[in-house]
Amino acid sequence: MARLYILLFVVQVILAVCALISCLSAEEDDVRHLPRIVWVLIILFFPLVGSIAWFAAGRERRTGAGTPWPGTRPAQHRPARPLAPDDDPEFLRSIEERSSKEDQELFRRWEEDLRRRENDLRRREGEPPREEPRPEV
Repeated sequence: MARLYILLFVVQVILAVCALISCLSAEEDDVRHLPRIVWVLIILFFPLVGSIAWFAAGRERRTGAGTPWPGTRPAQHRPARPLAPDDDPEFLRSIEERSSKEDQELFRRWEEDLRRRENDLRRREGEPPREEPRPEV
């Protein structure tokens, strides 16, 4: 019987913590019937009843398929542009163009450095340096 009470106490604490997090992270427009501070006090002083009351009546319910998670903005308040840079095709295109130019320049410098080092080694060994045609990019 003691194990059951301990389990119920742990469930009550977890429910109260979830209700507090939900209450404190809810947008101001999503808190219903009472001010947020009153909901927090109810959840703290009456953890089981307050938590159930918060989830049942204190927050705005989102219905329908494809509803956003709690704490996210509704669709009408979202900006027109993508939120993440990797979702923005224009940003990805600019990164690709910039990186390809930078990569070509980097490879050109590496190739020149490698050719210079090979010629230096050939001179040390007594061979004449070779001039290889550089491919145009």
